[in-house]
Amino acid sequence: MTFDEEWAELRTAAAERVATRINGVPSEGGGSGAPDLVVHRDDLGAIGNDAYDLRTRLSKEGDHARPATFDAAIALTNGNFASGAAVLKVHDRWQTQLKTLLDSCAHISNHLDYTKAQHAKDEVKVVGDLTPISKLTEYLR
Repeated sequence: MTFDEEWAELRTAAAERVATRINGVPSEGGGSGAPDLVVHRDDLGAIGNDAYDLRTRLSKEGDHARPATFDAAIALTNGNFASGAAVLKVHDRWQTQLKTLLDSCAHISNHLDYTKAQHAKDEVKVVGDLTPISKLTEYLR
């Protein structure tokens, strides 16, 4: 089977699995009435907490070898070894990568905390301020 034949077969199979209708509503009516987006605040909180814990551990344990690596790089450089510069480069790269990972964990934790709080506010708004879907359905008929 050629690549083009395999690609065409995969595209056909994918098209058959698509259930989303962008430009219309099925003739039997839309929506099942069941919620299609469910967010469990406990799940968000647990993941955010895990990201925070990971960041805390990484900030301590990820920096464990830094002083010794830096001292080795300086000693090698002062001893006129060419590898001193390479070890210093490894030290600097590690610091950059560690900072990036720490920042990523912080972003995940903060974002999930924000999402959890925003979802709670949205729930209050949806329940309190918006016209019930049953009433909207009557207007749209």
